[in-house]
Amino acid sequence: MILRKPVILLVACALTSAAQLPLEPKHETGQSITPAYEGWFHNPDGTFSLLVGYYNRNQKRELDIPVGPDNKIEPGGPDQGQPTHFVPGRQWGMFTIKVPKDFGDKKLIWTITANGQSTQVPFSLNPLWELSPFVDATSNTPPYVGFSESGPFAFGPRSISGEAKATVGQPFVLTVWVADDARLVPGQNPLIARLPAVSVTWTKFRGPGAVTFSNARPPAMKTAFTPPPNATFTGKATTTATFSAPGEYILRIAGNDWSGEGGGGFQCCWTSAYLKVTAR
Repeated sequence: MILRKPVILLVACALTSAAQLPLEPKHETGQSITPAYEGWFHNPDGTFSLLVGYYNRNQKRELDIPVGPDNKIEPGGPDQGQPTHFVPGRQWGMFTIKVPKDFGDKKLIWTITANGQSTQVPFSLNPLWELSPFVDATSNTPPYVGFSESGPFAFGPRSISGEAKATVGQPFVLTVWVADDARLVPGQNPLIARLPAVSVTWTKFRGPGAVTFSNARPPAMKTAFTPPPNATFTGKATTTATFSAPGEYILRIAGNDWSGEGGGGFQCCWTSAYLKVTAR
């Protein structure tokens, strides 16, 4: 079952943060960050994955909130793989939390405190929140994203991770290979087919310093390589990242197809991959 939930999200935002109503004009700074629960899906081994994003109302301010009292997922946390760096706006399905087969009617609660304002949202296996993140009602599927043309490839919220080393203050080349079924959603403007079938976006997910991308949304140039199953478009996107301080960083790469960010509100079809970079 594929669910539309933008209205539910707005209700949750209103309940968890009285400081800004959904229809209030957007603010550049001084606002809260609200967790956003996309829903859950089955894993082949019988476990479940919770798909989670967030909404940073600070339209012109990125915030770093370390794991701890102001950024915690409980019980079992505070660290359950959530981001510590928050970019502005609605960020769809940034990460997943894997829960056991016997999770039952338990709940996890993510609490974020930003600018003195705390918000929290519970995550559960309520049947109303079950997702189909690997194929939508139109048979569209997520793109593939890999750090090598031979894979492995991330597909949907079942992500992959890579590792790299960089030098502080020097641009580090980031390259990903992408593929997609290049399927147009019924009713979609056919002119969109003139664009590459996959768009990519790099963001800092965690890390001790600033990360500057030469282009956070590098174009996916059509490139020939042996594609994963059912892919008709293959491409490669390259940019650079510069790290301001030594330490370990996690960068997230989001791959979106023609359905757009967040699948146009359908919880399908986008892909996440992560790159751990040690900067020295």
